[in-house]
Amino acid sequence: MNFDATLVVLAAGMGSRFGGLKQIEPIGPNGEALLDFSVYDAKKAGFNKVVFIIKRAIEKEFKATVGKRIEKIIDVSYAFQETDKLPDGFICPEGREKPWGTGHAIYCCRDIVKTPFAVINADDYYGADAYTEIYEHLKKQTDNYCMVGFRLQNTLTENGSVSRGVCEIKDGKLVSVTERTKIIDCKYTEDNETWIPLPRDTVVSMNMWGFNTDIFKYTEEYLVQFLKERINEPKSEFYLPTIVTKLMENGIKDVSVSVAEEKWYGVTYKEDKDDVKKALSEKIKLGQYDF
Repeated sequence: MNFDATLVVLAAGMGSRFGGLKQIEPIGPNGEALLDFSVYDAKKAGFNKVVFIIKRAIEKEFKATVGKRIEKIIDVSYAFQETDKLPDGFICPEGREKPWGTGHAIYCCRDIVKTPFAVINADDYYGADAYTEIYEHLKKQTDNYCMVGFRLQNTLTENGSVSRGVCEIKDGKLVSVTERTKIIDCKYTEDNETWIPLPRDTVVSMNMWGFNTDIFKYTEEYLVQFLKERINEPKSEFYLPTIVTKLMENGIKDVSVSVAEEKWYGVTYKEDKDDVKKALSEKIKLGQYDF
């Protein structure tokens, strides 16, 4: 029996390190973006709807370059993440330009997503196995959430530092996610002087989560708390892992962790593009994709 599940794609951010709108940067042989590969893998795993979270400012370009392709193969909807889209009683401070973060993005799609769902970044390639893992968890319809993690060594780039959520896991459950914002070659720094090694097989979060729709009530509750405390901080952000962490700490939810052993690909820097194109071209030649 078919099980309805939605793929939610975070595509509202502009790639500051990449230097442009990398969500729609052509990677495949016919102009496909990385998210075309993601949707292909998700549909094959069983997902039957996609919701793109974007900004109104990129709506026309996004729909013309990506949406029109993907709408031919799967049901597509759009949610819009704007700085003034806040819970009742809150007004965005004048001059605020920075988005409110990935947790706020989930808040912005609460009226559109009606089934269990997975969340991914638009500019990450996770591989087919990751979608199968997360779909099979959602299909069990448990009260708890899930995450697919990756080995640190499989998520690095030779072209600069990366930011990764380093996971602590016990008995297959997520205990914590610690953000390390500057990692190079399995070493991280917090002061740009001292470099601390991490095991190469460390599990890291690449923002691939599986949720039930009850996440929306918690998201709004924690967003209200966040805005009460930090609405006037111009660069404050409300992160999705913060919501998950609060739910775990409060004993409300467990998060099951599966580990994908495939190599992750992403275009963090412009220099990454050629390597990613080459790797995905090889997968197409092997018959994994029929673009």
